[in-house]
Amino acid sequence: MILAVLAGITTYIAVRMQGALNYDWRWELIPDYILRYREDRQEWFANLLLQGLFATIRISIYASVLALILGTLLGVARCSENLTVRLLARTYLELLRNIPPVVIIFIFFFFLSQQLIDALNLNAWSRDIARGDNAAIWEFFFGDMRRFPSLISGVIVLAMFEAAFVGEIVRAGIQSVPDGQREAARAVGMNRIQEMRYIVMPQALRKVVPPMANQFISLIKDSSIISLISVQELTYKTVELVASTRLIFEAWLTTAAFYFILCFGLSLLFRKLEKF
Repeated sequence: MILAVLAGITTYIAVRMQGALNYDWRWELIPDYILRYREDRQEWFANLLLQGLFATIRISIYASVLALILGTLLGVARCSENLTVRLLARTYLELLRNIPPVVIIFIFFFFLSQQLIDALNLNAWSRDIARGDNAAIWEFFFGDMRRFPSLISGVIVLAMFEAAFVGEIVRAGIQSVPDGQREAARAVGMNRIQEMRYIVMPQALRKVVPPMANQFISLIKDSSIISLISVQELTYKTVELVASTRLIFEAWLTTAAFYFILCFGLSLLFRKLEKF
């Protein structure tokens, strides 16, 4: 039902745009920029839009794992008995939640991500991998290894930004555990670490699964921001396509459809998982 309504709205908008803009639609060209057949090699290969989609999926998965780790640490720190630890964690969370994402992206890129890549000499390392015998395996997990530093930059920047929101979710989950549970843990002789590990965190994690799933979907949409630092994900590839072909509406509508299918599919999956 929802898909039918969306299809009807999309058709209506397309008809209205056709009449108002007098735009020369060239939808027949879009499939070649998704999946294309190479006559010289006799094989299909992923073109710009599909390459961007794969990069977005990779970045979202790796960034979500890193954001979950950092966010959990921040959430635990927000509930620490040590005032200094609580203040440091809250300062980080409040700064990132109250500064525009674009500003944060550039700050993290120039002052953290790029510095880390240069310090570890990832550019030379990734070029050596791209010329090695196991290049195909690395490419499956990370894409074109010549652009590996760019992917790592996107993952780090996105994870540092999203960790602030994950930290607040974890903090809310921890504080939702009744005080009686903590008192019972102390009564049987558990220390602070054991209390968090065996009593508080298992209960808190069950409660934070739904908002954490929503945050993961938000992370996928937020990943479009890192195109500003030349990370070649879906939005960046779409800009390239528009610049080279002038398929303005076709390219952006296709990109919007990719994001919708990915995010809507995940929302349905998470909704089913919440029932178990």
